[in-house]
Amino acid sequence: MPFIHSLTRLIDPVQPEPNSKHLFLLPPFVSPLLFPNESSDARDHLANERTFLSWLRLSVYMAIVAVAIVLSFHLKNEPSAIEKRIAVPVGLIFWILSFASLVNGCANYVKTVTKYGRREALVQSGWKTQIIFTVMACAIVATCVLFLTTESRVR
Repeated sequence: MPFIHSLTRLIDPVQPEPNSKHLFLLPPFVSPLLFPNESSDARDHLANERTFLSWLRLSVYMAIVAVAIVLSFHLKNEPSAIEKRIAVPVGLIFWILSFASLVNGCANYVKTVTKYGRREALVQSGWKTQIIFTVMACAIVATCVLFLTTESRVR
């Protein structure tokens, strides 16, 4: 049993760690962080994990779309010349957005868990999240419009 206790870290919100700003960098590195369950802590942690997993899922979807665009994936016919010309830049944009989504999800998760450890977490979305969502939405809409207009010119 002492071995298992050496692999976990109990976070005491009353007496925070001396370097609690970087809670994830404290040894043991791959250990679960244990928080005392008071009031709605368990619910909040699970909600934070679900939010991170949603960011991760969005990142994977964007990466799949980026690869599909770069490969000029078509089911019925060959891609047009303009589609071949814009495939790499648009795919690169989606790949960058995928990476931004992953970084934003990780940063939000680490920041929120660190604040939970100090009992100062505030559930809200920040301006970085709003900017990334706005850029992603604009890129998706612009790409849809671009593909629809190039498809109508081909016919």
